[in-house]
Amino acid sequence: MKNIIISSTIILSITAISLSSCKSANSDTSTLPKDISERPADENSQKYDEAALEKIKSAIESEIAKEKCTRNADWAFAPIGSKACGGPSGYIAYPKKIETSILPKIENYTQKMSEFNKKHNITSDCMMAPEPTSVRCENGKGVLVF
Repeated sequence: MKNIIISSTIILSITAISLSSCKSANSDTSTLPKDISERPADENSQKYDEAALEKIKSAIESEIAKEKCTRNADWAFAPIGSKACGGPSGYIAYPKKIETSILPKIENYTQKMSEFNKKHNITSDCMMAPEPTSVRCENGKGVLVF
């Protein structure tokens, strides 16, 4: 009986020592290589530049969305963006009462997109974006009429 107790104690001790020695001494993972999707975008990367362009466009759209469209005559449209082979990538409706503040932002976005196209050698379909004829108010928003 004594031999069984001693044998059991020795086996348990060896098992406990083995398990505790397998435990990692350093659980800090900050020095391990990161997954590429978790890396911050490089300031010269296309992904970084696309995010910056999207931020500018979202700010423009947010400013326009604050205004309610009630009369067609109070709204206008402007070209926005830049295709790689020239011309606007589209058009955007805006209220005339914020024209002096919104047009420079639209022009800035268009210029930045043109620079983006050149920097990253972007190609496009070179199709001309159709120019709208007017703006119509629908559900409080300005809608382009083609």
